[in-house]
Amino acid sequence: MSPRQSSLRHEEAPVNPAEPYPGSREPYLAARVLDALLREDYGGLSGRVARTREGVALTLTGGRRVRLVPGTLYQDFVVAPGERLTLGEVLGTLAEVADPADAPGVAAFADECAQALAALELHDAHRAEVLAGRPSYESLAAFVDHPVYPTSRARLGVPAEALRAYAPEFAPSFELRWAAVPRRALTPGAAPWPYAEASDVGPDEALFPVHPLAVDEVRGIGGVRLLEEPWRTVRPTLSMRTVELDARTHLKLPLPVSTLGARNRRSIKPGTLRDGALAELLLRRLADPDVLVADEQTYAHTGHEYLAWMLRRLPEGRVVPVAALNAPGVPVEAGDVLPGYLRLLLRWNVRLFVRYGVALEAHQQNLSLLFQDGRMKLLVKDNDGLLASPARLAAAGVEVPGFADERMLTDDPHALADVFVTITLHLAAAAVAFGALPPGRAAALLRGTLAEALDEHGDDPMARLLRARTLDAARLTGKSMITAGTLVAKERSGARDVNKFYGTSGPNYLRRA
Repeated sequence: MSPRQSSLRHEEAPVNPAEPYPGSREPYLAARVLDALLREDYGGLSGRVARTREGVALTLTGGRRVRLVPGTLYQDFVVAPGERLTLGEVLGTLAEVADPADAPGVAAFADECAQALAALELHDAHRAEVLAGRPSYESLAAFVDHPVYPTSRARLGVPAEALRAYAPEFAPSFELRWAAVPRRALTPGAAPWPYAEASDVGPDEALFPVHPLAVDEVRGIGGVRLLEEPWRTVRPTLSMRTVELDARTHLKLPLPVSTLGARNRRSIKPGTLRDGALAELLLRRLADPDVLVADEQTYAHTGHEYLAWMLRRLPEGRVVPVAALNAPGVPVEAGDVLPGYLRLLLRWNVRLFVRYGVALEAHQQNLSLLFQDGRMKLLVKDNDGLLASPARLAAAGVEVPGFADERMLTDDPHALADVFVTITLHLAAAAVAFGALPPGRAAALLRGTLAEALDEHGDDPMARLLRARTLDAARLTGKSMITAGTLVAKERSGARDVNKFYGTSGPNYLRRA
């Protein structure tokens, strides 16, 4: 069964989105791309959908009619199984419907598709070899494509020949490079590198780890010495720019790479690490007993987006990324742990929303299950994308963090609900549940668990609003990720944050019979 069917078929059977696609990857990728363009209605593409006695179809450039079927998640219709599309057909249609002002974005997306296809096929050629090497949970999680963004395998800025050396789905290991940075360049709050590394760093210099992919960027920074000798072997985690120093320590480094859209640069801007540390302290105060927040208080920045680092310390216990639950070879049965996981996830996130006006950008990549002392807990990391209401925090007697990024604060409850629906519900909950269970069972489990979490708050206005936006909604909001991430410039889209750009909606899978 194809990996696409996890998001489009109505038969009552779970599917594994990580299983190999039979034959060429191009039809799989082309269908996912067309699904995404149709979901976001880019260029008014939905206007080409016709309903006849023969069914529903979308007409492409050249006159080809592509059969559509109802979608289970996120959108009304998707490409039907058995429709073998080419990227040329889909991208030709994209070019035809695009606004001329979007020509650079359309060209960039075509390159993104080509890179994603090459990465998919390269991984297919090596997946048996990778699995035989008993990869980490982080690498296994990278076997599963992003639930919504079709070209998630594309790492713009990474040469194709470097993927096997640095991309997590290949389970590589490599040595870090290092730089000597003038201490005067450090921003306030910068911590010293806490490990004893052999180096020739002088008393007025600070040691900075450098990802090999960022060497050329660092070499061009004035006053910085790139050291010749690499050392300390690391492994990439699912996020790629974060590497594993050891089982309990991750290191986040900037990369001159874009993922999930050409505008989604994986550098680290000044203030981001401090904002993440402040968000961590806030969440520690608001955490439920079975929710742990990773320690992200040790970091350094120079003011340059390619000279920064952050250490993430994980608690004791077995850590399984939520994104790995639908991957092959993970010794955790997703269906078995789902009820407990969803209860932890939704109860805490609903409480954060209702009592404190906090919505987390904690998707399936930023959440893990922690098996500790015979109990399953929820582990949260990388919190610099959360959204919080100053008024509700203050009303609850909680000090409002002094975030440098003003986009992290809002008193608009609907903006908070947008994050809850698109991140907590769609990615952290539904993508996992529908990937592990038949659609009917997944919907019932989600609906019951969310209702239980909301019932704890009775008639609270924020609980009523969240219920209206989820359980009782005719449609659920979605993000226009390709539109904001690659196709349309910010000046035209008006997106302040390409990761929080909405404008699409899909059927409410929570109301599925």
